Amino acid sequence: MTDLFSLLPAYSAPVFLFIAAVLVLAGFVKGVIGLGLPTISVGLLGLIMAPVQAAALLLVANLVTNAWQLLAGPDLRGILRRLWPMLAGVVLGTFLGAAWFPLGAFSWATALLGLALLAYAGLGLAQRQLPLQPGQEIWAGPLVGLATGLVTILTGVFVIPAVPYLQALRLEKDDLVQALGLSFLVSTIALGLALLATGAGGYGDGMAAAALLALLPALGGMLLGQALRSRISAASFRRWFFGGLLALGGYLLAKSLLHA
Repeated sequence: MTDLFSLLPAYSAPVFLFIAAVLVLAGFVKGVIGLGLPTISVGLLGLIMAPVQAAALLLVANLVTNAWQLLAGPDLRGILRRLWPMLAGVVLGTFLGAAWFPLGAFSWATALLGLALLAYAGLGLAQRQLPLQPGQEIWAGPLVGLATGLVTILTGVFVIPAVPYLQALRLEKDDLVQALGLSFLVSTIALGLALLATGAGGYGDGMAAAALLALLPALGGMLLGQALRSRISAASFRRWFFGGLLALGGYLLAKSLLHA
């Protein structure tokens, strides 16, 4: 794990305790509402490291938790048949973004992460859905996927605009959770391949071992969230979730602009 130290701005135990606490919190939120692991983790870890490094650290946790969420759903074949155009766009957008914007070298990555969190939180608090009409999926899906891939490369977060789009499809609750897991899993795999191909995020310097270790607190938090899901008011929890993201996004954006 000594290689991980070179990727962080401090060498003390509190830094690693902070990382573990962030992963437990993010896993807990995902266990309760089915999403939020990369959004919360990259957002909070962005306070102490570059977004691309945070995204690299989360790869294994994202792969395992989203595969778990995907396989627990009711209709994988149907979801794949409906979402494959969007998923193809995600892969294409991720690799185009990696070619156009070298990972970790984009100076405005933190500001864009803040903007992405603000947009996502704003939509969530407003409870607005994209005005998607029947028959529009055939062209909207690939465009949404392409945009999601580009945003993923720039910020390490793959919720915008994929999550609002999936919510606009008006899927049943279990189908939506499975669709989110599938979308996040494809985004994670595409991002991981881009990181490996470019060497960004430190995967050549031991970050893979750190990412494997990061799985433990994330899984622990997810299990806790699933156990408490029925005892927590979903509406109240989502308000706190989006409110926190709004504050975090605003802080990251202001921090980036002040240090520009």
